[in-house]
Amino acid sequence: MPVQLPFNQTLIKVADQAYFLKSFFRNIFKKGFEWDEFFRQLYVIGYRSIGIVALTGFILGVVLTLQSIPSFKAFGAEGYIPGMVSVSVIREIGPVIIALICAGKIASSIGAELGSMSVTEQIDAMEVSGANPVQFLVVTRILACTIMIPLLTVFADGMALVGSYLANAASSGISLHLFFYKATNILDYGDLLPAFIKTIFFGFAIGFIGCFKGFSANGGTASVGTAANSAVVTASVWIIIIDAIIVQVGNSLLYS
Repeated sequence: MPVQLPFNQTLIKVADQAYFLKSFFRNIFKKGFEWDEFFRQLYVIGYRSIGIVALTGFILGVVLTLQSIPSFKAFGAEGYIPGMVSVSVIREIGPVIIALICAGKIASSIGAELGSMSVTEQIDAMEVSGANPVQFLVVTRILACTIMIPLLTVFADGMALVGSYLANAASSGISLHLFFYKATNILDYGDLLPAFIKTIFFGFAIGFIGCFKGFSANGGTASVGTAANSAVVTASVWIIIIDAIIVQVGNSLLYS
């Protein structure tokens, strides 16, 4: 029946992703881990993303501070701006914004790269030659994303605080020591741990979706662009979903 077709297609896609996830976990522990490729992906995903991540974090801190100064000044509460910025950026805004930026940059790159290899039958050639394409192409990229996205987020959070300090200092003349004391003194265990945990899931989702979309590309060169675009959209949606779930679980555990 035509009404059942979209539902059947959805089930097939879910099954394909589950099988792909199974292949990933099965190949992590196989002998012959591709360390050279893994370190190369750490460089590609991490080092080459530092610039955009640093700029995003810095501007985020500046804008958030400048937008808050008039409201806080009206109530005579300018001294609370460092704490507000640090909590807002570290708990929620920083991880989500950086994950979305990385989804646009990294997931699309992985999807396009692997999609091109799939369309040109390079992946099939690897299998014929006895190589393990999942271990070489998928495991290394997903693990690299899972490791580097949290580190990039921490770096961006630091840049956000630097930008916030410069904006705050230009307005009120606050000292560097006092600003960072107020910004860090308000943070506690419940702010840092859930934020860091969610970045690990964000990284895994970005790497997994990028690899899955790339491996699933077929039908000619046009499918490479489709794979890259689909990887960005799907990864972005999953980032929002994961964030909502972790926030709810974290609140339940910390405040129950």
